[in-house]
Amino acid sequence: MQNITRVNHIGLRVDNFERSRDFYSQLGFKYITGPGGPEPVAIIEHPAGININLILNANQEESHNVLMDVDIKHTGYTHVALEVDNASLMLEQLDSLNIPLSGGPMKHPTGTSFFIRDPDGNVIEFIEYVGLDAFSH
Repeated sequence: MQNITRVNHIGLRVDNFERSRDFYSQLGFKYITGPGGPEPVAIIEHPAGININLILNANQEESHNVLMDVDIKHTGYTHVALEVDNASLMLEQLDSLNIPLSGGPMKHPTGTSFFIRDPDGNVIEFIEYVGLDAFSH
């Protein structure tokens, strides 16, 4: 399908709109609209063009991420990876916001990655990407 041009948005199930909006605003996301609709959904967007639909119908009794925090591995999206141009600077910014890492930093053939969790336990990877060409060297 050559007519696919880009990812339009990420749908992220959360249980508290204000808490999620406030968390993602620390990462530079701006509130656009909502919540509204049958689910309901609120839309936030980063200046880099990354759009997240906060789907506000999570089961508030869940205390863990069923895709990441249980021994039995279920199918599904496990995380989103956001590319950064300077891993060291991003680590400093997260530290200044008191947002702890949940993994990394780690160097690998395509760059440097580290992970955080949002208030609902959803995993966010930050990667300073050096490219696939690194595999050939």
